[in-house]
Amino acid sequence: MSAEKDRQVDADRVAGGFSAYEGDLRRAERKVAGEIDPGMRAVVVAIAVLVAMLSMVLPHTGSASGIEVLTFAPDAEAERVTITSEVFVYLLVIFGIGASALALLTRRWFVAWIALCGNAIACVAGMLAWWSRNTPGVGGVEPPSGVGIGLIIGWFAVLVLTFHWARVVWARSTYHLAIEEQRRHEAAGRDALARSLQHKPDQEA
Repeated sequence: MSAEKDRQVDADRVAGGFSAYEGDLRRAERKVAGEIDPGMRAVVVAIAVLVAMLSMVLPHTGSASGIEVLTFAPDAEAERVTITSEVFVYLLVIFGIGASALALLTRRWFVAWIALCGNAIACVAGMLAWWSRNTPGVGGVEPPSGVGIGLIIGWFAVLVLTFHWARVVWARSTYHLAIEEQRRHEAAGRDALARSLQHKPDQEA
C-alpha cells in the first residue's frame, strides 16, 4: 500500500511540475505564433509600398493623378473617372500602403492577413479600373483618356504585395499547424509518463 501511495505521489509531482510551467509556455507560444518573420520579403514589401505611394502622385488617367481621384478633384471629374477607379485607389491606399506598412511595423500575423485580403481585392478592382478606362460607358460615351502610368504601377504594386503577403501568411499558418502537432505530442508524452509512474512494478515486492 505504501509503494502504491509513493507511485501516486510521484505521478502527481510530475504532473504538477508540468502544470506549473504550462501557463507560461502557452503564453509564450501564443506570442510567437501571433508574430511574423517576413525575412527578406520585408524589403520587397517595403519597396512595393513605396511604389504604391509613388503611383498616387502619377497620372491615374489623363491629367488626373491618384490623389485627385482619391479626393474627387475637378480633374478627376473632367476625366469621367468611374467608381471602379475610385474603389481601386481607396483599396490601394488603405491596404496596399496602410495595412502593409502597419504589418511590417507590428509584425503581427493578423494584420498581415488583413493586408493580404485587402490587396487581393485591390487586384480585382485594379483590373476593373483598367478595363473601365478602355470601355465605352452608358450611351456609348467613351472616357476622354485611357489608362495612366500611375494606375499601371499601382496595380502591379498590389499584385506584388498580394503574392508576398500570401507567402508570409501561408508560412505562418503552416507554423501554427506544426505547433499544434507538437503540443499534442507533448501532452501524449506527459500522459504516458504519468501512467508509467502509476503502474511501475513494485521493486520492493
